[in-house]
Amino acid sequence: MMDLSMTSVLAAKAYKYKAESLVKEYLLADSYVSYTAVLGGILMSKMAYDITNIISSLYYKGYGSLTKTQKLEWNNRGMSTVHAVFITVMSVYLVFFSYLFSDQLDGPVTFRSSNLSDFTLGVSVGYFITDLAMIFWAYPSLGGMEYVLHHMLSVVSIVYAMYSGEGQLYTYMVLISETTTPGINLRWFLDTAGKKKSKAYLVNGVTMFVAWLVARIILFIYLFYHIYFHYDQVKQMHTFSCILIFAVPTILLVMNTMWFAKILRGLKKTLAKQQ
Repeated sequence: MMDLSMTSVLAAKAYKYKAESLVKEYLLADSYVSYTAVLGGILMSKMAYDITNIISSLYYKGYGSLTKTQKLEWNNRGMSTVHAVFITVMSVYLVFFSYLFSDQLDGPVTFRSSNLSDFTLGVSVGYFITDLAMIFWAYPSLGGMEYVLHHMLSVVSIVYAMYSGEGQLYTYMVLISETTTPGINLRWFLDTAGKKKSKAYLVNGVTMFVAWLVARIILFIYLFYHIYFHYDQVKQMHTFSCILIFAVPTILLVMNTMWFAKILRGLKKTLAKQQ
């Protein structure tokens, strides 16, 4: 029995060593980290979708009475909320708190990247691929062409920044705009749950207005301000990188402004009803 037990322990240690070697040499190796992150983003999205379904079934009585399409969107919004929290925290850290994109470091800020920044972008790509696939599968229940355009621009920009290592700072500045997603989703949850006249709905509307103004309007203006004062570094990048850096934020800013006008009109209606 002792020999059998010792053999089992040694075998377990051997498998553990092989597993750790596989992770270090392949999954987290510099050449594979992006692919691992994309796969991780897809798996994270699937887990978030399933967990939202389980938690909602257990703790929200009205979940069972939702239609199939409503349940699909309910779980999808839970998934997008998880991604939004993750990418917002990582983007704010990398842009404002880490030294990766600091002007105090030598070399152009437009060519800086790290394993952490590449991994984070990969996770986001995994999410956008998953969400885009769901949008096409249930089209137009989860969003129309504006959502398709938004996601396709996001995937192209993030993938290129991840593999080229160029313009990651500006990619992360744009991704900070995902901070408004939880508020948007909460508003939909409250509306679907019949809480449109509640104080929570009003507070959410005001909060979303402020968050959208800061993260999707003012921050984009700051992005162009940063590009202007670092243009000597920006023009050193490849032509396609420059096109993405100028075109994508511009298109998104136009879309954000249009959506902001809708949010403002909705907030005015909500305030009028509350009064």
